[in-house]
Amino acid sequence: MKPKTLAILGAGAWGTTLGQLVRENGHEVRLWSRRSPDSLGQVVAGSDMILSAVSMKGVTAIVEQIHDCRLSANTILITATKGLDPLTTCTPSQLWEQALGDRPVVVLAGPNLSKEIQQGLPAATVVASHNVTAAQQVQGVFSSPSFRVYTNSDPLGVELGGTLKNVMAIAAGVCDGLELGTNAKAALLTRGLAEMIRVGTHWGAQTETFYGLSGLGDLLATCNSPLSRNYQVGYQLGLGRSLSEILASLEGTAEGVNTTQVLIQRAQAQNISVPISYQVYKLLQGEITPKAAVEALMLRDTKPE
Repeated sequence: MKPKTLAILGAGAWGTTLGQLVRENGHEVRLWSRRSPDSLGQVVAGSDMILSAVSMKGVTAIVEQIHDCRLSANTILITATKGLDPLTTCTPSQLWEQALGDRPVVVLAGPNLSKEIQQGLPAATVVASHNVTAAQQVQGVFSSPSFRVYTNSDPLGVELGGTLKNVMAIAAGVCDGLELGTNAKAALLTRGLAEMIRVGTHWGAQTETFYGLSGLGDLLATCNSPLSRNYQVGYQLGLGRSLSEILASLEGTAEGVNTTQVLIQRAQAQNISVPISYQVYKLLQGEITPKAAVEALMLRDTKPE
Protein backbone atom coordinates (compact mmCIF):
# COMPACT_ATOMS: atom_id res chain seq x y z
CA MET A 1 0.00 0.00 0.00
CA LYS A 2 1.15 3.53 -0.80
CA PRO A 3 2.05 5.33 2.46
CA LYS A 4 -0.83 7.37 3.89
CA THR A 5 -0.93 10.39 6.18
CA LEU A 6 -3.05 9.88 9.30
CA ALA A 7 -3.98 12.72 11.67
CA ILE A 8 -4.94 11.45 15.13
CA LEU A 9 -7.08 13.70 17.31
CA GLY A 10 -6.57 12.80 20.96
CA ALA A 11 -3.25 11.92 22.55
CA GLY A 12 -4.58 9.60 25.23
CA ALA A 13 -3.65 5.93 25.59
CA TRP A 14 -5.88 4.73 22.75
CA GLY A 15 -4.98 7.42 20.23
CA THR A 16 -1.28 6.99 20.97
CA THR A 17 -1.51 3.21 20.62
CA LEU A 18 -3.31 3.41 17.29
CA GLY A 19 -0.73 5.90 16.06
CA GLN A 20 2.04 3.49 17.03
CA LEU A 21 0.41 0.70 15.00
CA VAL A 22 0.07 2.87 11.90
CA ARG A 23 3.58 4.30 12.18
CA GLU A 24 5.06 0.78 12.41
CA ASN A 25 3.24 0.01 9.15
CA GLY A 26 5.22 2.75 7.40
CA HIS A 27 2.63 5.53 7.34
CA GLU A 28 2.99 9.13 8.49
CA VAL A 29 1.24 9.94 11.77
CA ARG A 30 0.39 13.41 13.09
CA LEU A 31 -0.81 13.49 16.69
CA TRP A 32 -2.94 16.39 17.95
CA SER A 33 -4.33 17.27 21.37
CA ARG A 34 -5.57 20.45 23.03
CA ARG A 35 -2.01 21.05 24.24
CA SER A 36 -0.45 20.76 20.77
CA PRO A 37 1.54 23.78 19.52
CA ASP A 38 0.03 23.37 16.04
CA SER A 39 -3.60 24.19 15.29
CA LEU A 40 -6.09 21.49 14.43
CA GLY A 41 -6.31 22.87 10.90
CA GLN A 42 -2.54 22.57 10.42
CA VAL A 43 -2.50 18.96 11.64
CA VAL A 44 -5.36 17.72 9.46
CA ALA A 45 -4.34 19.63 6.33
CA GLY A 46 -3.53 17.23 3.50
CA SER A 47 -4.29 14.13 5.61
CA ASP A 48 -5.62 11.05 3.85
CA MET A 49 -7.34 9.94 7.05
CA ILE A 50 -8.36 11.60 10.31
CA LEU A 51 -8.85 9.43 13.39
CA SER A 52 -10.84 10.82 16.31
CA ALA A 53 -9.86 9.19 19.62
CA VAL A 54 -11.11 11.92 21.95
CA SER A 55 -13.46 11.20 24.84
CA MET A 56 -17.20 11.49 24.23
CA LYS A 57 -17.43 14.86 25.98
CA GLY A 58 -14.91 16.30 23.53
CA VAL A 59 -16.45 15.04 20.29
CA THR A 60 -18.90 17.89 19.65
CA ALA A 61 -16.22 20.57 19.98
CA ILE A 62 -13.86 18.69 17.66
CA VAL A 63 -16.64 18.13 15.10
CA GLU A 64 -17.34 21.88 15.06
CA GLN A 65 -13.66 22.71 14.55
CA ILE A 66 -13.19 20.14 11.78
CA HIS A 67 -16.25 21.52 10.03
CA ASP A 68 -14.36 24.77 9.52
CA CYS A 69 -11.22 23.05 8.14
CA ARG A 70 -10.63 22.56 4.46
CA LEU A 71 -10.66 18.82 3.92
CA SER A 72 -10.30 16.88 0.71
CA ALA A 73 -13.48 15.26 -0.56
CA ASN A 74 -11.66 11.93 -0.27
CA THR A 75 -10.52 12.34 3.35
CA ILE A 76 -11.69 9.40 5.47
CA LEU A 77 -12.81 10.07 9.05
CA ILE A 78 -12.27 7.22 11.52
CA THR A 79 -13.97 7.37 14.91
CA ALA A 80 -12.64 5.28 17.80
CA THR A 81 -14.74 6.94 20.54
CA LYS A 82 -17.19 4.76 22.48
CA GLY A 83 -20.09 6.70 23.97
CA LEU A 84 -23.39 8.53 23.49
CA ASP A 85 -23.80 12.29 23.22
CA PRO A 86 -25.72 13.62 26.28
CA LEU A 87 -27.54 16.32 24.29
CA THR A 88 -28.64 14.38 21.21
CA THR A 89 -28.16 10.73 22.39
CA CYS A 90 -26.37 10.21 19.04
CA THR A 91 -23.31 8.01 18.60
CA PRO A 92 -20.00 9.66 17.61
CA SER A 93 -20.25 8.44 14.00
CA GLN A 94 -23.71 9.97 13.68
CA LEU A 95 -22.33 13.32 14.84
CA TRP A 96 -19.48 13.08 12.34
CA GLU A 97 -21.78 12.07 9.48
CA GLN A 98 -24.02 15.09 10.13
CA ALA A 99 -20.99 17.40 9.99
CA LEU A 100 -19.03 15.91 7.10
CA GLY A 101 -21.78 15.37 4.56
CA ASP A 102 -20.76 12.85 1.91
CA ARG A 103 -17.25 12.17 3.24
CA PRO A 104 -16.82 8.55 4.38
CA VAL A 105 -16.96 7.80 8.11
CA VAL A 106 -15.48 4.56 9.48
CA VAL A 107 -16.05 3.14 12.98
CA LEU A 108 -13.18 1.29 14.67
CA ALA A 109 -14.05 -0.94 17.63
CA GLY A 110 -13.19 -4.30 19.13
CA PRO A 111 -11.71 -6.10 22.15
CA ASN A 112 -8.70 -3.79 22.24
CA LEU A 113 -7.05 -3.09 25.59
CA SER A 114 -4.40 -0.52 24.70
CA LYS A 115 -1.79 -1.72 27.20
CA GLU A 116 -1.79 -5.22 25.68
CA ILE A 117 -1.47 -3.85 22.14
CA GLN A 118 1.42 -1.62 23.24
CA GLN A 119 3.18 -4.79 24.44
CA GLY A 120 2.82 -6.34 20.98
CA LEU A 121 0.30 -8.96 22.11
CA PRO A 122 -2.05 -10.23 19.36
CA ALA A 123 -5.42 -8.53 18.96
CA ALA A 124 -8.21 -8.10 16.43
CA THR A 125 -10.62 -5.27 15.67
CA VAL A 126 -13.39 -4.23 13.28
CA VAL A 127 -13.63 -1.24 10.93
CA ALA A 128 -17.18 -0.61 9.76
CA SER A 129 -18.68 1.79 7.25
CA HIS A 130 -21.46 2.15 4.71
CA ASN A 131 -18.59 2.91 2.31
CA VAL A 132 -16.96 -0.49 1.73
CA THR A 133 -13.95 0.98 -0.09
CA ALA A 134 -13.21 3.35 2.80
CA ALA A 135 -13.38 0.50 5.32
CA GLN A 136 -10.99 -1.56 3.20
CA GLN A 137 -8.52 1.33 3.00
CA VAL A 138 -8.56 1.72 6.77
CA GLN A 139 -8.16 -2.04 7.12
CA GLY A 140 -5.01 -1.86 5.00
CA VAL A 141 -3.50 0.96 7.05
CA PHE A 142 -3.99 -0.73 10.45
CA SER A 143 -3.48 -4.44 9.65
CA SER A 144 -0.29 -6.06 10.89
CA PRO A 145 0.93 -9.52 11.99
CA SER A 146 -0.11 -8.70 15.57
CA PHE A 147 -3.25 -6.65 14.82
CA ARG A 148 -5.87 -8.36 12.64
CA VAL A 149 -8.52 -6.05 11.17
CA TYR A 150 -11.90 -7.14 9.81
CA THR A 151 -14.36 -5.02 7.81
CA ASN A 152 -18.09 -4.74 8.47
CA SER A 153 -20.98 -2.94 6.75
CA ASP A 154 -22.97 -2.21 9.95
CA PRO A 155 -21.22 0.80 11.55
CA LEU A 156 -24.06 1.48 13.99
CA GLY A 157 -23.97 -2.09 15.31
CA VAL A 158 -20.19 -2.08 15.65
CA GLU A 159 -20.30 1.28 17.42
CA LEU A 160 -23.10 0.31 19.80
CA GLY A 161 -21.39 -2.97 20.63
CA GLY A 162 -18.33 -1.07 21.80
CA THR A 163 -20.44 1.53 23.59
CA LEU A 164 -23.08 -0.51 25.42
CA LYS A 165 -20.61 -3.11 26.71
CA ASN A 166 -19.11 -0.39 28.92
CA VAL A 167 -22.33 -0.36 30.94
CA MET A 168 -22.11 -4.14 31.31
CA ALA A 169 -18.45 -3.85 32.31
CA ILE A 170 -19.47 -1.74 35.29
CA ALA A 171 -22.01 -4.42 36.25
CA ALA A 172 -19.39 -7.16 35.81
CA GLY A 173 -16.95 -5.26 38.02
CA VAL A 174 -19.60 -5.02 40.74
CA CYS A 175 -20.17 -8.76 40.42
CA ASP A 176 -16.48 -9.47 41.00
CA GLY A 177 -16.15 -6.85 43.72
CA LEU A 178 -18.95 -8.56 45.64
CA GLU A 179 -17.33 -11.98 44.96
CA LEU A 180 -20.58 -13.41 43.57
CA GLY A 181 -18.81 -16.17 41.65
CA THR A 182 -18.52 -17.50 38.11
CA ASN A 183 -22.13 -18.65 37.77
CA ALA A 184 -23.48 -15.18 38.55
CA LYS A 185 -21.05 -13.47 36.19
CA ALA A 186 -21.81 -15.87 33.34
CA ALA A 187 -25.53 -15.21 33.79
CA LEU A 188 -24.91 -11.46 33.94
CA LEU A 189 -22.88 -11.35 30.71
CA THR A 190 -25.32 -13.60 28.85
CA ARG A 191 -28.32 -11.48 29.81
CA GLY A 192 -26.22 -8.36 29.29
CA LEU A 193 -25.54 -9.32 25.68
CA ALA A 194 -29.27 -9.91 25.17
CA GLU A 195 -29.93 -6.42 26.54
CA MET A 196 -27.33 -4.88 24.22
CA ILE A 197 -28.96 -6.60 21.23
CA ARG A 198 -32.42 -5.44 22.30
CA VAL A 199 -31.26 -1.82 22.40
CA GLY A 200 -29.14 -2.06 19.26
CA THR A 201 -31.79 -3.59 17.03
CA HIS A 202 -34.37 -1.09 18.27
CA TRP A 203 -32.02 1.68 17.15
CA GLY A 204 -31.43 0.11 13.74
CA ALA A 205 -28.38 -2.14 14.13
CA GLN A 206 -28.16 -5.75 12.93
CA THR A 207 -28.45 -8.57 15.47
CA GLU A 208 -25.52 -10.62 14.10
CA THR A 209 -23.11 -7.71 14.56
CA PHE A 210 -23.35 -8.08 18.34
CA TYR A 211 -22.02 -11.65 18.14
CA GLY A 212 -18.82 -10.33 16.55
CA LEU A 213 -15.65 -8.73 17.85
CA SER A 214 -17.14 -5.35 18.75
CA GLY A 215 -20.06 -6.90 20.61
CA LEU A 216 -19.42 -10.24 22.30
CA GLY A 217 -15.66 -9.93 21.81
CA ASP A 218 -15.39 -6.51 23.43
CA LEU A 219 -17.85 -7.57 26.14
CA LEU A 220 -15.66 -10.52 27.14
CA ALA A 221 -12.45 -8.49 27.14
CA THR A 222 -13.80 -5.50 29.03
CA CYS A 223 -15.79 -7.45 31.61
CA ASN A 224 -12.88 -9.70 32.55
CA SER A 225 -9.87 -7.39 32.68
CA PRO A 226 -8.66 -5.09 35.47
CA LEU A 227 -7.15 -3.00 32.65
CA SER A 228 -10.69 -1.83 31.79
CA ARG A 229 -11.56 1.48 33.44
CA ASN A 230 -15.28 0.69 33.37
CA TYR A 231 -14.69 -2.68 35.03
CA GLN A 232 -12.59 -0.91 37.67
CA VAL A 233 -15.44 1.52 38.43
CA GLY A 234 -17.80 -1.39 39.07
CA TYR A 235 -15.24 -3.40 41.01
CA GLN A 236 -14.46 -0.52 43.35
CA LEU A 237 -18.17 0.18 43.83
CA GLY A 238 -18.56 -3.47 44.80
CA LEU A 239 -15.86 -2.96 47.42
CA GLY A 240 -17.85 -0.09 48.91
CA ARG A 241 -16.00 2.97 47.57
CA SER A 242 -17.95 6.03 46.41
CA LEU A 243 -18.20 6.93 42.72
CA SER A 244 -16.62 10.35 43.22
CA GLU A 245 -13.66 8.78 45.03
CA ILE A 246 -13.21 6.18 42.27
CA LEU A 247 -13.36 8.68 39.40
CA ALA A 248 -10.91 11.01 41.15
CA SER A 249 -8.25 8.29 41.23
CA LEU A 250 -9.02 6.76 37.81
CA GLU A 251 -6.51 6.97 34.96
CA GLY A 252 -8.48 8.30 31.98
CA THR A 253 -12.23 8.34 31.34
CA ALA A 254 -14.70 5.57 32.16
CA GLU A 255 -17.14 6.23 29.29
CA GLY A 256 -19.68 3.79 30.74
CA VAL A 257 -20.67 6.27 33.46
CA ASN A 258 -21.95 8.85 30.98
CA THR A 259 -23.24 6.17 28.58
CA THR A 260 -25.44 4.69 31.32
CA GLN A 261 -27.17 8.00 31.95
CA VAL A 262 -27.83 8.69 28.26
CA LEU A 263 -28.93 5.10 27.62
CA ILE A 264 -31.51 5.18 30.41
CA GLN A 265 -32.85 8.51 29.20
CA ARG A 266 -33.36 7.19 25.67
CA ALA A 267 -34.54 3.70 26.70
CA GLN A 268 -37.24 5.13 28.95
CA ALA A 269 -38.40 7.51 26.20
CA GLN A 270 -38.64 4.58 23.77
CA ASN A 271 -39.96 2.02 26.29
CA ILE A 272 -37.03 -0.40 25.86
CA SER A 273 -36.49 -2.91 28.67
CA VAL A 274 -32.95 -2.52 30.08
CA PRO A 275 -33.05 -4.04 33.60
CA ILE A 276 -29.30 -4.46 34.04
CA SER A 277 -28.49 -0.98 32.75
CA TYR A 278 -31.20 0.47 34.99
CA GLN A 279 -29.68 -1.07 38.12
CA VAL A 280 -26.24 0.22 37.06
CA TYR A 281 -27.81 3.66 36.63
CA LYS A 282 -29.39 3.61 40.10
CA LEU A 283 -26.08 2.46 41.58
CA LEU A 284 -24.14 5.26 39.87
CA GLN A 285 -26.75 7.76 41.07
CA GLY A 286 -26.26 6.56 44.64
CA GLU A 287 -29.89 5.44 44.88
CA ILE A 288 -29.08 1.81 45.64
CA THR A 289 -26.27 -0.32 47.09
CA PRO A 290 -24.40 -2.91 44.98
CA LYS A 291 -25.99 -5.74 46.97
CA ALA A 292 -29.49 -4.28 46.57
CA ALA A 293 -28.92 -3.92 42.81
CA VAL A 294 -28.11 -7.61 42.53
CA GLU A 295 -31.14 -8.56 44.62
CA ALA A 296 -33.39 -6.42 42.39
CA LEU A 297 -32.21 -8.34 39.32
CA MET A 298 -32.56 -11.75 40.96
CA LEU A 299 -36.08 -11.02 42.21
CA ARG A 300 -37.50 -9.91 38.86
CA ASP A 301 -40.58 -11.79 37.62
CA THR A 302 -39.79 -15.19 36.12
CA LYS A 303 -40.13 -15.50 32.34
CA PRO A 304 -38.96 -17.59 29.37
CA GLU A 305 -35.39 -17.06 28.22
